Amino acid sequence: MQAFKADTSGFALDTAGLQRLFEVLAEDGYRVVGPTRRDDAIVYDEIGGITALPAGWTDRQEPGRYALERREDNAFFGYAVGPHSWKKFLFPPSETLWSAHRGDDGVMTVAVPERTADKFAFIGVRACELHAMAVQDRVFGEGPYVDTAYAARRSNAFIVAVNCAEAGGTCFCVSMETGPRATQGFDLALTELIGGDEHLFLIEAGSEAGRRILERVPHGTATTEQAEAARAVSERTASQMGRSLDTRGIKELLQDNPEHPRWDDVAARCLTCANCTMVCPTCFCSTVEDHSDLTGQNAERVRKWDSCFTMDYSYIHGGSVRTAASSRYRQWMTHKLANWIDQFGTSGCVGCGRCITWCPVGIDLTEEVAAIRAALDEGRSR
Repeated sequence: MQAFKADTSGFALDTAGLQRLFEVLAEDGYRVVGPTRRDDAIVYDEIGGITALPAGWTDRQEPGRYALERREDNAFFGYAVGPHSWKKFLFPPSETLWSAHRGDDGVMTVAVPERTADKFAFIGVRACELHAMAVQDRVFGEGPYVDTAYAARRSNAFIVAVNCAEAGGTCFCVSMETGPRATQGFDLALTELIGGDEHLFLIEAGSEAGRRILERVPHGTATTEQAEAARAVSERTASQMGRSLDTRGIKELLQDNPEHPRWDDVAARCLTCANCTMVCPTCFCSTVEDHSDLTGQNAERVRKWDSCFTMDYSYIHGGSVRTAASSRYRQWMTHKLANWIDQFGTSGCVGCGRCITWCPVGIDLTEEVAAIRAALDEGRSR
C-alpha cells in the first residue's frame, strides 16, 4: 500500500481497490449504500460490494419516460440518476417523533424514540446530489431550529462521489452550476475510466475522513494520460446535457407573474400526483399524523413526507388555500426556483431532471420557465 499523498487526484483504484474501499467502510461500521438494479430501475439501497452495482447498464430518460438499456461496456456508474435520492436516508419518508403510553395507574408517559446513530456510506453520489444535500442542510441543519435527527445522520455520513460520465436526457445541472463534476461536499470522489482492458477509478479526497480511509485502500499512481482522460469525461458530459434552463432574473420572472396564463396551461396537463416532489432531492414538505389504538392506552405522532400538490397540505379551517391545480403548480415551481432564494440564499433546484422524467404526463419545468419568459419578451417587443 502506498503512503498517502496530499494530491490524491493523481491516484487511481482498480476494481479490486474499489471492492476494498467498500470493505473498509463496512469495517468502520458504515452501512454501505449505493446504486443497484431493481424493478427495472437503478435505485439506492444497501449493497455488499461491487457485484451489486449496475455494471453494464445505463438509463434513457425523457419527459415522462425512463428505461434501462445495456451498455457496450461494464461501467459501474454509467447512468445518470434514478427515481431515488439520498434524502430518503437522511430525511426518512416516515419517522416516529414520539409515542405515549397510559399505564394501569392512569399516568401517561411520553417517550421520544432513541435515535440510532446510523452511519451511512453513500456510494456514487453525483455532483447535483451533493448540492441537493447542501440545500437540505440549510433547511434542517441551520437557523434557530435544527432537526436533530437529520443533523445526526448527516454528520455521520461518508460520501463517495462519482463524476458523471453520462448525461441524462432530462439533466440540466450545467445550467444550475451544480455539475457534472463534484467540486465540494464529498469525502472521496471517483472518475470512472474504461478503455480496452483497463477499468480504473481516479480518486480524490475532499476531507480528512476521506484521506484516512484512502490510506487503508491499495491504490496506484495515475498517469498523465489518465488524469487528462478524467478531465475529458466531465467536459464531454457537460456538453451532452439533455436540457438547459435560463436562470437570468428567474426569481423576478416567476414572482412578478402569478397570473400568467401559462399556469392555467400547465394545470390542464398536471395530474397533481406529487411525483415530482417525491423524487426531488431537495423537496422537504412533511405532515404529522397522530395515531392511537382502540384501547386508548397507546398513541404516537409520526412525521411523513407530504407535498404542496395535495389538497390537504394547504388546508386550514374552512378549506384548502390552493384548490386549483394551477395554484399548486405555481406554488411548487415558484418556491423551488424563486422563493427558495429569499429563504435560503440559493435555488431549490439542482438540475437533476427527476421531476421531468418521473412526471406521468412529461411536464418539463425548463419548458414552462421558457414559455413564460418568451411570452413576456414577445409582449415587450410589440
